[in-house]
Amino acid sequence: MNRYPLWKYITVVVALVIGFLYTLPNFFGEAPAVQLSPARATLKTDAQLLSRVEAALQGAGISHDGIFLDSNGVKTRFKDTDTQLKVKDLLEKTFNPNPQDAQYVVALNLLSSSPKWLSNLGALPMYLGLDLRGGVHFLLQVDMAGALTKRLDSMSADLRTLLRDKNLRHAGINREGNAVVVKFRDADTRTKARIVLEDNQPDLTFVDGQDGSDLKLTASLKPTAVKRIQDFALKQNITTLHNRINELGVAEPVIQQQGADRIVVQLPGVQDTAKAKDILGRTATLEIRMVDDTPGALEAAMAGQAPFGTELYSERGGSPLLVKKQVVLTGDRLTDAQPGFDGQTHEPAVHLTLDSAGARIFKDITRENVGKRMAILLIEKGKGEVVTAPVIRTEIGGGRVQISGKMSTMEANDTALLLRAGSLAAPMDIVEERTIGPSLGADNISKGFHSTLWGFLAIAAFMMCYYLMFGLISTLALAANLMFLVALLSLMQATLTLPGIAAIALTLGMAIDSNVLINERVREELRNGASPQAAISAGYERAFGTILDSNVTTLIAGVALLAFGSGPIRGFAVVHCLGILTSMFSSVVVSRALVNLIYGRRKKLDKVSIGQVWKPGLDSAK
Repeated sequence: MNRYPLWKYITVVVALVIGFLYTLPNFFGEAPAVQLSPARATLKTDAQLLSRVEAALQGAGISHDGIFLDSNGVKTRFKDTDTQLKVKDLLEKTFNPNPQDAQYVVALNLLSSSPKWLSNLGALPMYLGLDLRGGVHFLLQVDMAGALTKRLDSMSADLRTLLRDKNLRHAGINREGNAVVVKFRDADTRTKARIVLEDNQPDLTFVDGQDGSDLKLTASLKPTAVKRIQDFALKQNITTLHNRINELGVAEPVIQQQGADRIVVQLPGVQDTAKAKDILGRTATLEIRMVDDTPGALEAAMAGQAPFGTELYSERGGSPLLVKKQVVLTGDRLTDAQPGFDGQTHEPAVHLTLDSAGARIFKDITRENVGKRMAILLIEKGKGEVVTAPVIRTEIGGGRVQISGKMSTMEANDTALLLRAGSLAAPMDIVEERTIGPSLGADNISKGFHSTLWGFLAIAAFMMCYYLMFGLISTLALAANLMFLVALLSLMQATLTLPGIAAIALTLGMAIDSNVLINERVREELRNGASPQAAISAGYERAFGTILDSNVTTLIAGVALLAFGSGPIRGFAVVHCLGILTSMFSSVVVSRALVNLIYGRRKKLDKVSIGQVWKPGLDSAK
């Protein structure tokens, strides 16, 4: 009656073992580490960089506890903070001999001290949020007016190009506030121009007007276009911030939208506010220039006598390249960049899409410079780097440009990402800044841990005193629930915050409620005269419906918090919902397995240890 089949016991044991393994990394703590990551998108994070770091450490006679290579850079773990600081200075001198032109970012970091065999199993500790680990909090205001102004300036050039292509004369095109004004000498030309512009510019609305003797056509953005431009600016800035923050070595940054025009950035573990602000506020622009292939010009430039109107840069791989100062196109004309393959050679390539004005300029330049090289540069902090320098094979029209030649699939993806998200779509200002010290974070962890511990001990003491053996079983099931919850959060690599700790403490109280329902149901069956074995079976089966109903209704509230909440509320909701799911398994399946092991194999069971059971007629018999 109260025996599980073997596969159920095996399922419970496997769940407990997996839960223990994935909970274990959280008890090893973190060790000081140093991360080295490229400061420029054209520098690669590869095995060669790892070898250079190892060689630098060996040359200085410094030992480490592990060196790792990931997408963010090379991370090296050490025993103490003194060695960590010594290595930071060493890597700064080795990889950035010129501090004014830093090629790499050397950041202090923390890495898990878990054994390697646990890490190989994918068992990693939970990330800690800003309030538990310390760090920097920024609230950034996106200049939406600047995004619209930038777009209108681009559209002004598009209108000028379009009217020139259609041979329609105008008396001037200027941006006035949030509108573009086109002036004409006669009404007939204005009417023709309006028809052409409305057909080719669906994002604009046009209104006729008059300015003295001149007739004018005022173009303004439609509300849907304004909303789309603002949404794009916000998403583009968030993407760019993600790319930049990787340089700081932040394990789990929080970068999310707040309201219609603000971005919240939380960087746990970062104490250098100045460096964080420098990286967040960095500006980057894309430029396309022609390469100077004049015989002898490159050699003269390398000798320090660059021809007039040229600059010396380094191409990918380190080879020098002489580039003309005249800018052909800027990144403002680029609307999209996607990785792909060359249609003829099937080599990896990057496909660019230009706006109408950019397409016309590019067509003219490529027609006039067939056989010559064109350099694509990323200008950052006043310094430029050549991303790629392809040879122009033929005239390129239609606004579709392909970059290919000597690049891997990974390089094509990186280049597309760089061109698509290398700069901010709109300016941003820091409107709020907070720094939380590591000591305050450690204090929050200590208080959160002790509150959960004392809450667990208080629940355990009450259950064991009131329900005796069944109380002990309920406590063991509660401990399993806590282990499952921590293991699940670690497996998901979730970020634990103070609201998350509050949700764990709340989950303990809610999880034990299920066992209280089961224990009271068993007592009720015993009062009604059922045998102990029958009472145990009926207690679990009849209490399950009530447990399911109560947990489902609570889960609905948690899902609502998760769907409509933000920030700390979402963190609370995630732990809350996961805690409900793990409590369903531990309070019913795990506790029933323990009860079955203790009582299920006894054929003649006279009583169970579940505390005082009042039976009808007991008082009258006295």
